[in-house]
Amino acid sequence: MKKKSIAFCLACLMVAGVWSIGFAESIEETFKKMFPQIKVESISETKIKGVYEVVSQNQVGYFAPDPGYLLLGDIVDRNGVNVTANRRNELIASKAKSLPLDKALKIGQGKGTIIEFTDPDCPYCRRASAALRQKTDVTRYIFFFPLPMHADAENKVKYIFCSSDRVKAYEQAMQGKLDDQKYDTCRKQEANDLLKIHKEAGEKMGINSTPFFIVNNKPISGANMPQIDEALKQKR
Repeated sequence: MKKKSIAFCLACLMVAGVWSIGFAESIEETFKKMFPQIKVESISETKIKGVYEVVSQNQVGYFAPDPGYLLLGDIVDRNGVNVTANRRNELIASKAKSLPLDKALKIGQGKGTIIEFTDPDCPYCRRASAALRQKTDVTRYIFFFPLPMHADAENKVKYIFCSSDRVKAYEQAMQGKLDDQKYDTCRKQEANDLLKIHKEAGEKMGINSTPFFIVNNKPISGANMPQIDEALKQKR
């Protein structure tokens, strides 16, 4: 009788275990309940016990379910390596592989590769464009991402798309030669469609400011020419 009781109790414990596993809340569900306003791309374990990596629009944060904290900021290891920054760059470089480069404005045939997200009315974009114009050993793939505060930027982008020589029109825009607005406004549907593709590419990459570059697979924010030059020296 005693053996039957023990066996019965063990069976109860096994059933209870299966029941709890089946109804256990996942980390994703827990996070969603605590931070419903954040759109999550992925959640995964880290090397820190009880802490999970959260990816949202190329931003990397860390979630501690107990006590329910979302930790924002970079993690640096004992060797001084910025683990968070490296992970962020890895995510961006991975997404860049699926960009529709055939829809970008291509300039040059060099061995170095630069993917740009730019706005023709952004002063820092123009500064970077002037510097990159001097480089002959690069291939540039330019996506236009006009920002809302630049009222005429979209019209300039459409003008570029409608031009028979898009590279020349791009240079005109980036050198300020279209700022007097004395140019024909393009109303072709193909220009609207292409602009939409460029915007979607920027949104997919999580771009929220311009200029933004991916140089030989290294993400660089802003017109940081020393960083761009250094990245161009690196072998792909």
